[in-house]
Amino acid sequence: MTTSNDASDAMRRTIQEGYSAIARVGGWSTDAIEAAVAGRQASSCCSPGGGCCGPATFTPAQLASAIGYSAAELAAAPESANMGLSCGNPTAIASLKPGEAVLDLGAGGGFDCFIAGSKVGATGRAIGVDMTPDMLSKARKNIASYRDQTGLDNVEFRLGEIEHLPVADRSVDVVISNCVINLSTDKAQVWREIARVLRPGGRVAVSDLALLRPLPDAVLRDLEALVGCIAGALLVQDMERFAKEAGLIDVRLASKPQYVEAMTDWQDPLYKRIVASLPAGTGPADFITSLDVTARKPTP
Repeated sequence: MTTSNDASDAMRRTIQEGYSAIARVGGWSTDAIEAAVAGRQASSCCSPGGGCCGPATFTPAQLASAIGYSAAELAAAPESANMGLSCGNPTAIASLKPGEAVLDLGAGGGFDCFIAGSKVGATGRAIGVDMTPDMLSKARKNIASYRDQTGLDNVEFRLGEIEHLPVADRSVDVVISNCVINLSTDKAQVWREIARVLRPGGRVAVSDLALLRPLPDAVLRDLEALVGCIAGALLVQDMERFAKEAGLIDVRLASKPQYVEAMTDWQDPLYKRIVASLPAGTGPADFITSLDVTARKPTP
């Protein structure tokens, strides 16, 4: 999806405000999203996984376990880095090796960056990029806990947009991303940037939400569904096309229904509203899936 400059800027501001609110609250919260979209402050009583303001009915740890994070992976990241924003586990499909340089697009509080850092070890490097200053501050504050837990000092975070990465050409071995590319208003450009920063032979491991078929207009117009990673999602075939058009090869896609099933089973407020907008006899899993995408940059 590519939009006009004015519309793109407005959507980017809405997304940034939503994720700033999530960073301040400390986890996924429907109230925080609603407040950001409405241009007001989130209620001070909000807390991730419960509370008086209608946040998600799951804890970040429950979600992470449901979508495949191991106990060892969770132990490698500071607890506050996991804010329940994942829809897959890109570090698991990336086959990370000691000494590799890893770039995380839309790093949030640093959850996947810290897990990646523990896998690439002292000779490797994990770099997180995020456009939201509140998220960046949260991630950087988590570095001290990560260092204490692992004894490693190999993670850094940079402010920037994933359409214009603050990373040199051909400088990283692996690009990961977790439920972020769907938020971009120019997804083809994101894939071009991924190809630019990868070294020849470098790999991509992305977990993202994608569409099995087009969503109803009522959901597409829902700004909270946009911030919630749904309204901006690509069709599966378009995700594959953008990766290939960027010059990546060996593009493989695997649908993982566990995420949508969990969100629906837990009666997440946003998913409940989406259900009400869907045609009779259908549910979120008929339209939305968590998609693992792997690919590599060809060697000369």
